[in-house]
Amino acid sequence: MQKCMNWSTIAFDWNQTRAFLATAEEGSLSAAARVLGLTQPTLSRQIAALEHELGVTLFERAGRSVTLTKAGVELLDHARAMAQAAAQISLAASGQSQTIEGQVRITASDMMSAYILPPALKRLREIAPALEIDIVADNSIRDLLLREADIAIRHLRPDQPSLVAKLVREDTGRFYATPGYLEAYGHPQADGDLSKHQFISFGDTDRMLGYLRPAGLQVTRENFRLGSKSGIAAWEMARSGLGVAVMSDEIAAKFPEFEPVMTNLPPFVFETWLVTHRELRTSRRIRLTFDLLADFLSEKPRPVPIAARSPNGFAQHS
Repeated sequence: MQKCMNWSTIAFDWNQTRAFLATAEEGSLSAAARVLGLTQPTLSRQIAALEHELGVTLFERAGRSVTLTKAGVELLDHARAMAQAAAQISLAASGQSQTIEGQVRITASDMMSAYILPPALKRLREIAPALEIDIVADNSIRDLLLREADIAIRHLRPDQPSLVAKLVREDTGRFYATPGYLEAYGHPQADGDLSKHQFISFGDTDRMLGYLRPAGLQVTRENFRLGSKSGIAAWEMARSGLGVAVMSDEIAAKFPEFEPVMTNLPPFVFETWLVTHRELRTSRRIRLTFDLLADFLSEKPRPVPIAARSPNGFAQHS
């Protein structure tokens, strides 16, 4: 068997790395100690030992909370990868991956269901092939309290105390249009220019106006003559050159035929929350699916930078 490891370079103590990861995700030493079932002094000693081993400072402490240093941020993705590998080793060793079975119903927007989740489902199938995954691609909010779904992916944090919510990512979005549409109707250069354009509505026009007007954009309902509650249908309208659409940069990067519009404006920023019912966290299949989705969504790939797009909207490759 070919040897590929330089064992002298592998000196990490997993318990120390786990203490670092839990503290980074929970935001405080006390919260991390609780989730790991440790005392706070024990947790602090493990983090201090890891910092000594690496020769870096991982956290800046401010009262009860902690923030990652630059070195801590650089280490975070590697620690998450180690955690995922450790979880898979544990499942394989115990044979649980083959015995975890039953249905898990996940609700998410149709855009996320179509363009973001498939790689996560592939990873889940590799780990637990006996699971039955039902994706409810719905832009309305399904009620977890009524068991309409087991896990929800939402852009707003729920306020029901019986739900467990985890912030898994922050995304950016902006206006996009096809070069054909912009040739026909012009390239908006200033905020006021947008009032001359047609926009594609994703469902509730009043809600969209509620997001756009506070940003100082001069648009009215007359700018939204086409739309659909289906995000995919609305995006296809924009793809056909019927108007301007707001889209996440990650999804838009999958469609090189689109061109960003009004790049001088700051991007929209929105959160993504992973939610389940508190009782369901005791279910092995729900816990496994929830944790895998949390890891996957936290590993958000970087979209094609705006500066890396050519004038016609196609991504440029070096």
